[in-house]
This record gives sequence, C-alpha cells and structure tokens, in this order.
Amino acid sequence: YHIWVKGGWLGIEIATIVAALIALRFVRFPFLTAPIAFTLWYMSMDLTPLLFGQLEFSWSQRLWVSVWSGLAILSVAYLIDRRTEDDYAYWLYLFGLLAFWGGLSVMDSNSEWNKLLYCLINLALMACSLFLARPVFIVFGGIGVFGYLGHLAHQVFRDSLLFPFALTGLGLGIMYLGLFYQRHRETIEHTMLRQLPGWLHQLRPQIRR
Repeated sequence: YHIWVKGGWLGIEIATIVAALIALRFVRFPFLTAPIAFTLWYMSMDLTPLLFGQLEFSWSQRLWVSVWSGLAILSVAYLIDRRTEDDYAYWLYLFGLLAFWGGLSVMDSNSEWNKLLYCLINLALMACSLFLARPVFIVFGGIGVFGYLGHLAHQVFRDSLLFPFALTGLGLGIMYLGLFYQRHRETIEHTMLRQLPGWLHQLRPQIRR
C-alpha cells in the first residue's frame, strides 16, 4: 500500500472520479467508466488506513481489502447494467473481477477444503457468465478452475513421470470443452436459462448481442 506517501493522492482519486462523471454527463462514451473503476479499487486501498485507524497491514489483510472492494465494484456494475441501455458496466465488471478474483487467487491456503471452495467460487463465476451474458466471468472462472485441477493433478501424480501427461491431457480437455461451448453456446445457454425460475429471469440485465 502507498500509505501516507503523498497526502494528495486521495484528492487526485476523487478528482479523477468526479471528472469522469462530468465527462459522462456530456459525452455518452462507455470507456469513461474505465478510469472510474480503476480509481475506485485504488481508492479502497488508500482509504483503508483511515477506516481502520492503523498504518501497517499484513499481506492477508491487503488481499481481503482487494476481495471486498472487488465485490463492491461488481455490485455497482450489476446495478448499472440493469439501468442502462449502453454498455457502461463492462469496465466495472473487468476491474471488479481483477480485484476480487486476483485477491482470492493469491491467498495462501494449506487446506484442501479452502482450495475446493476456491474452485466452487470459480464455477459460480462461470455460471454468472451465463446469467449476466458476460464472457469475462467465464474467462476468470475458467482460469481458476484450471488452476485447481492442475493442483489436483500435481498432488495425484507428484514425483511421477505421468505428471506432464496428466497436465497435458487436462489442458487438452479444457480446450475441447471451450471449443464445444463456443460452437454450441446458444443452445447451452438457452437450455440452462430455461431452468431458471421466473423471478431470476427478472433479475437479469438487458442482454446485448
């Protein structure tokens, strides 16, 4: 964290957000949400010492700040996605996922249950891709699931000549699933979305093709 290095940083971050919002008021250009999304994430780190009243933070605490700020940005992106016709939520989704998924992925864990939970969260991100019609979720979720499966392959075939073959087979299998999904994406999405109850359909944002 850049704590107390320059007191003007927080002011610069606020000014950046205000300037981007003013620009959006006069120019309907979705890319202007990119500096807002990045600045919100960075501001969360600069506000942390003020909110908690302490200057030093452990690596774990820093990662949790990233996770929660990412979730907050994703929530804002979802609300904007439901209220606007133009795609003003894309960059918020991207930076929110970078903060949330990045914080989770870098965390150290010696527990296999925590690693399994990490895999389930990534599967949930892939499901969110279908629900929100946002491919960026399936990209992050797919990388996370691949990382977990690679961990399992390493544990099963540790110190074995079969390890490179297992990892290669795993990679080829994921590539095949990706190609299969790409070719049959509309059918798969339509089939899965038909299973959703009506109230969940109402929570979906406007789909842009």
